[in-house]
Order: sequence, then C-alpha cells, then structure tokens
Amino acid sequence: MATRWMFTAWFGALVLAIVPVGPVAGQKAEVMIDLADRLGPLEIGRIALGQGGLSEQPMFESRIPELRALRPKMIRLFIQEYFNLLPEPGKYDFAKLDRVVDVIRATGATPLMCICFKPPVLFPEINQDIVERNDYAAWEELIRQLVSHYRKRGDGIRYWEVMNEPDIGEWGGCPYRFQPDSYCRFYQHTAKAILEADPEAKVGGPALANVRSPILPALLRLAQAGEAPLHFVSWHVYSSDPGAIRRTIDYVRELLGQFPGLQVELVLDEWNMDLFNPPLDARFQPCFIVEVAWQMKEARLDWSCYFHIRDWHVEQETFRRFMSPEGAAFMARWWNRMPQFDGLFDYQNRVRPAYFAFKLLSRLQGERLRLESNHPAVHGFATHDPEMRMYNLLVWNFSDATVPAIIRLKNLPAKLRARHITLDAAAPCDDENVRLRPEPFFQIDPGSAELNVELGPYAVHYWSLE
Repeated sequence: MATRWMFTAWFGALVLAIVPVGPVAGQKAEVMIDLADRLGPLEIGRIALGQGGLSEQPMFESRIPELRALRPKMIRLFIQEYFNLLPEPGKYDFAKLDRVVDVIRATGATPLMCICFKPPVLFPEINQDIVERNDYAAWEELIRQLVSHYRKRGDGIRYWEVMNEPDIGEWGGCPYRFQPDSYCRFYQHTAKAILEADPEAKVGGPALANVRSPILPALLRLAQAGEAPLHFVSWHVYSSDPGAIRRTIDYVRELLGQFPGLQVELVLDEWNMDLFNPPLDARFQPCFIVEVAWQMKEARLDWSCYFHIRDWHVEQETFRRFMSPEGAAFMARWWNRMPQFDGLFDYQNRVRPAYFAFKLLSRLQGERLRLESNHPAVHGFATHDPEMRMYNLLVWNFSDATVPAIIRLKNLPAKLRARHITLDAAAPCDDENVRLRPEPFFQIDPGSAELNVELGPYAVHYWSLE
C-alpha cells in the first residue's frame, strides 16, 4: 500500500502536476489503422491490478464477477502482518491468507505475493528501522513454510516480491525501513528460502516508492555478482502525468543497461494519479488509465498493477500491533479521512468510472494492429480477436481541449457491422449502458473506410467491428 501525500514534496521529479501534451486546440487528429498489419499479441491482461495492504478481509470478494470481466492476469497481494502467519514460535497459520488467495484465483488471476509482514515473534520491538535478525534461520523457515504451502495447494503462484516500499517504511504502509545494505542481506535470505521451497518461483523487488532510491542499484549489483537470484525488478509511481510514469520505465531500463548480465522483467506494480492532489474532473481518470496503458505498452513494460481494486477503511488498532503510534495514525488519517480516488470501487463498493476504462481495455484481446496518430494527445489501440471473430478499436484524447478526429481504416476484409461506444464518466448513473453509451450498429464496406468523431476533453471511444 502506498500512501502518497509526501511525494509531491519529496520526489517532485516523479510526481508531477498535469503536463500539457502540446498545442491541441483546433488541431485535427488523423488516426490510421491497418487491419492487415498485425504486430503480435497485445497481452492487455498484463496491465493488471493490485489491492492495498489494508485488511485481512477479502476486500473485493463481492466483486469477483466484475473483476473476472476485466480479465487481469495478475493481482498483487500484500502479505501484511494482520494475517498473523506466525502466531507463536514454530506454529504457522495460513487460513486468513488462504481466503484472500482464493478470492484472487476466483477472478481468474494469479497472485503476485508481496512479502511485507513482520511477526512480533521474530521482531518483538516495534521499530521500522529494525529490519534484520541476528539469526535468519527462523525467518527463512517461515518463508519456506509459506511458499511450500501455496505450492502444495496448486495455486499457480510464481511471483514472490521481497518487501513493499522499503525505502520509506511506515509511510508506505509497511513496518520495514531499509538501507541498501540491509535490504540486500534481507533479500538474499528471503529469496534463498523462496527458491528452496519452489525452484520454479520468480523472485524480485524492491517495490520502491522512489524508483531512484539507491536500494535498486545495490540489488542489481548483488544479482550481477551472482550473490542472489533476481527475476524481476519492481517500483511504484503516482503522477497525473503519464509521461512521468513512462520516464520511470525508461530510467529502470537505462539502469539495467549497466548490468548486461541480468535478464529481468520490469514490474510497475503500483501506479495511479497523484492521489494527494488528484484532478477532480470525472473524465480525467478513465482517460488517464488508457493513456498510461498505451505508454506502458510503448515502453515494453512486462507487468503493471493498478492501485487498487477497492477503497477500504482501516482499523487503527490493527496497525498499532506492528507499527509505531505515528505510523498507525498516519494509516488511519490517510484511509479514513482523506478523499480517496484509488479504487475501481469506492468505500461503499460502488463502481467508479475508472472500472469502465479497464472494461474497455479488457476487450482488446488477440493481436495488436498497427495504429498511428499524428496528434500528441490522441492515441489508441486496435486488435483482432480471433476467438470472438471481431476487431476492436479504442481511441482517446488525453487533453482538456476538443479534438476533431478522422479515423482511417485500411484493409477491411469484408462487409462488417460496426458499433460505436463512448465512455461517459460524467453521467449521474453507474449503469453500464449509461457509462459505456452505445450507438446503433452501422455497416462498413470492404476495403477502406473513414470514421469522423469529435473527441471531447479526456474522451474515450470504442468501436467493435464484426
């Protein structure tokens, strides 16, 4: 769980105000889509989801059908201390955690397991800066028991992440604050135990709050020297500028270039708008989501996890059991008093417009088609879905100005029936047919065709061709 108010001041290079994309008023957009030019699988399900470390309750259990409809391949799960995995020395209890894992599996996703719990049995003093034991044996055995448990259950879990935001400790919602050397030692022992229990697992981290923390290059040096396995690197960013999010990917890829022996996946497993000062235009967030998805695909990111699925009030007393009074109070202030814009579902479990952005993204199954735009604010995806036997087009305008657009379709293989849908984030109703407002079907002849559309501010439009 990443609580983000301090980042505007601390990490201004990453968390920026909305940055204009360039002159857009009056500039017409031309979008070209070639239905015969296939670029390979889009794998949109890798732009996946996560849930904050807020409660041992299965927070989105009542929304399993809605989440299955989004078709995420992964859901990141915090293994936080409230699961009480080690209630006493040598005794392991995975029952509470099993419930949440079962809910994730029911959505069709597999969990990314983020290890960020701190058993009082092993760490009797509450202090975020006490991050290691003199004797790692009990910790390693706990990790072996945990990983073995889920391997035996057959849950298909492959990704194990060592820690959450270790660079900021309690301000990131977890009771550990590391330095580069202590994190590397902790990672070595934890990764060793994971792979002893499941040699097919993928281990990684450090899930940084600040991607430029010195913890990441220290971990890369450790792996390059052959002193620890590393299958993926992970980090977080909260910014209302999709370009700033893209630049974190570019930075990590550039940093990895200094370690040519490493072959690792890139996992941006928390992202959203600047949640301390979010844009209040209801149209912004859904368009922001699809624009960030496009930036991620253009940057060849392997995985991402949107933060998060459902907003949830925390119990301050729960966090007092493993956090300082200041840390527990911060958790309660952030989640119980701050206006929240994180979840696809709000505190009352109502669906937000952001959900429908992921709903449209989920329709982009199959092979990606070439789509080119001459406009800096207008981007899109196009796919051919052989199972559904249809084409899918998603085009948007990430700007606060109306942009007239002409969409040119090439190599239409046959006479196709088309339907146009507009995502209406400002409508006063959450009915899906209101949020995803349909227009009547129309016919498109073989060969070439043009679609003319006015893309309003932060507009998201979808066409199906079948």
